[in-house]
Amino acid sequence: MQDWVVRAMQRWPNVPALFGWLGLDRRGRWLVKGEVITHARIVNAINQNYAVDAHGRWYFQNGPQRGYIELEYLPLLLRTVNSGGELVTHTGLSVKRVLAAYLDEEGSVLLQTEHGAGEMAHADLDWVVQRLTVENRAMREDELVGALVLPSGATTELSLEVFGVQLPVVRLDAAEAPAKLQFVRQPGPREGEAVSTRAMD
Repeated sequence: MQDWVVRAMQRWPNVPALFGWLGLDRRGRWLVKGEVITHARIVNAINQNYAVDAHGRWYFQNGPQRGYIELEYLPLLLRTVNSGGELVTHTGLSVKRVLAAYLDEEGSVLLQTEHGAGEMAHADLDWVVQRLTVENRAMREDELVGALVLPSGATTELSLEVFGVQLPVVRLDAAEAPAKLQFVRQPGPREGEAVSTRAMD
């Protein structure tokens, strides 16, 4: 969180939270009321003040007000930089640790990182394919097809090499990702939680 946000939270600690206004699409774009936010300063402010609460609800801390984010898929989008040598989140955080790898029913690759769960950007799927192996050899196309038809929760024959570590790839249906990866796609207020009907200026 930026310092000014922390100071605002300390000065006004009980501002009601905002639900149903903000979103994140699968391309890593912020939305307000379904419209893409293009203003660079606003995008940067959300990127720097994006976090998750104890209940798996992701939010933008807008000064003293918390605006919860509706997620189209996962809370983070992951991209490669420096010719594939590094991974970063759509908010600009460098990924240093990948804890688990998953493959959904459509072939999207989901990674559990130190920052939270992220989907690999479709533009970087070649990077993923180059790192998928079976028994320490390059994966064949039929082995990928075989992995895709496994039931959700099954460990595939595939491994993904990330930062020198071979991670087993687990099949995970999109509908089961929130429970497995501990996040909420459509956050709502909890019992007794104050709710605002408008965003702070």
